[in-house]
Amino acid sequence: MQFQNVSILSLGHVDAPHRVTSADMCARLTPTMERLGMRPDLLESASGIVARRYWDPGVQPSEVAALAAEQAIKLAGIDRSRIGIIVNTSVCRDYIEPSTACLVHNLLGLPADCMNFDLGNACLAFMSGMQVVGNMIERGQIDYGLIVNGESARFVQEATIERLRRPDTTEDEFRSQFATLTLGSGAAAMVMSRSDLAPAGHRFLGVVNRAATQHSGLCKGQVDEMRTDAKALLFAGLGLASETYAEAKSEFGWDGDNVNEFVLHQVSGTHTSLLCQTLGLDPEKVMAIFPEFGNIGPASVPIVLSKAAESGRLSRGNRVALMGIGSGLNCSMAEVVW
Repeated sequence: MQFQNVSILSLGHVDAPHRVTSADMCARLTPTMERLGMRPDLLESASGIVARRYWDPGVQPSEVAALAAEQAIKLAGIDRSRIGIIVNTSVCRDYIEPSTACLVHNLLGLPADCMNFDLGNACLAFMSGMQVVGNMIERGQIDYGLIVNGESARFVQEATIERLRRPDTTEDEFRSQFATLTLGSGAAAMVMSRSDLAPAGHRFLGVVNRAATQHSGLCKGQVDEMRTDAKALLFAGLGLASETYAEAKSEFGWDGDNVNEFVLHQVSGTHTSLLCQTLGLDPEKVMAIFPEFGNIGPASVPIVLSKAAESGRLSRGNRVALMGIGSGLNCSMAEVVW
C-alpha cells in the first residue's frame, strides 16, 4: 500500500554527550582478551566502530526522547495540542510499566485526547511506528502524529564488560556477547502530518515489510545482556534484505540509479559494506554514522535521516530510501520524497 496524503513535517535528533572509544572498552577487557589470544584492537577492527556515545548516568530514555521531540515540534511549527498520537519506539525503556510513551507524553504536556503507547520491533521499531502513524493519518483519524525514540547503551555495556572480565569467561561466551559492545546511544523524533497540511513537508510514500522469523533465536536481549550469533545473523539478514529490496523495487519503482540517498540502519562497517554489495547500492549515497556512533538500534534510521538533512545531503524532490533489519528477523524498506 502506498500513502496518498502522508508527509514527514519535521525531524529532531540529540547526540549523547560522552564519547566512549572502542579502544577504551578493549583496554578494560585486556586480561580476558589476552588470555583468549585476541588482538587488542578487535572491537574497532572487526566492527569499524571507533566510538559510541553515553548519556550521563541515570538519564532515562523518556527524558532524551522528550528532548528530541521538543526539537521536532518546534521545527514543525504546530501547536502540540493538535498532535493526535505519540508512539515511543525505544528498545530501552524507563520501566516495564508504565509505558515510556506515557512518560514522554507527560514531559511534553500533550493533550489528554492524544493517544500514547510503546511499539516494540527491535531495531525496526521507529519505521514500524512511522507505518502505524501513517496509516492513522491516511485514514483521517488524526492530523498530526509524533514518533519518538531514546536509546542508551551504558547499562547493558557496563554489565557486559563486567561479565566478560571474569577469569572463567570462555571464547564462546565472549563472542556471543561481542555485538553488545557495538551499541550506541541517541534520541530521535519525527512529526508526521497530512500532506495537505504540510506544503513544505516530505512525502512519505509507504513501507514494504518481510519477515523471516525462523531466525528469531539468533539475537536475544535483556536489559543487562544480549547474546548474538553474529555471523548467522548477518547472512540471514542479508538474505532477507535481498527479498525485501526486490519487493521495494517493484512497489516503488527503484532501480538504484533513481534513488538519491539510502538511509540505512547501521550495525557495523562489515554489515553496511556487505548490505551495499548485496543490494548493489552506491556507497556514496550512504551517509555512514556507525564509526562515531555505533549501532543506535531503532534510532539509527531517523538519526541518519536527520543528520543527512542537516548536512545538506538532501535536496527538494530527492528520492530517499529508508532501510532497516531488526532481530526477529524482520525487514522494512520505505520511500520518502524529500
